[in-house]
Amino acid sequence: MRHAATQGLFTYWNDLRGDRLAPGRFELEPGQMGDTLPDTFILQREDAGSFSFRIAGTRVCARFKREFRGHNFLSEWPQADREMLGSLMNSVSVKGGCVLLLVQAETASGRFVTAEMALLPLLHLQPFADRFLGSLVPLDSPAWLGFEPIAAISILSHEIVWPAGEARTEAPACERQAPFEARLRHASIVRSDRRQFRVFEGGLSGASEAKP
Repeated sequence: MRHAATQGLFTYWNDLRGDRLAPGRFELEPGQMGDTLPDTFILQREDAGSFSFRIAGTRVCARFKREFRGHNFLSEWPQADREMLGSLMNSVSVKGGCVLLLVQAETASGRFVTAEMALLPLLHLQPFADRFLGSLVPLDSPAWLGFEPIAAISILSHEIVWPAGEARTEAPACERQAPFEARLRHASIVRSDRRQFRVFEGGLSGASEAKP
């Protein structure tokens, strides 16, 4: 990580995370992000190919001279970058880790600036990360930045930073229990002589079956 703001945001996210896949969305406290807050944004994972902006910081919007809320984050990139970025984000949504990008932001007149982008997974309504905390921080401060809008953005390099030094391999508890939970949705409770039975429709192997 090249920029102090990116390093600070990663440290804040990692401290909140503890030993979990990611911190919860509502654990974020804007006041703890300091001067980086205007450079941040929140994304919502709609499906494998759609990550919509929930909110974008004031400096992010000012540099592009537009609002982002509701737009698909992936649609902002060239096709090749879009596919790679989607793959990276879907990977860290279940394995944890920070997607770190070095990007080139360019104006319609051909001016450009190099920036660092971080995408940090957040837990919200799913056992995997369905929100992302992002930041976009220029590595230089040309005089035109903020006056001439950025019209295009592309990836120069990318990596995944694993907080523990490697990807998580343990499946979330809900994934390990999923086959059992699926049966519970079709089970009924039967009580007899102070004992309770769970009866599954159709049984576990094609025949009715009851277990105490």
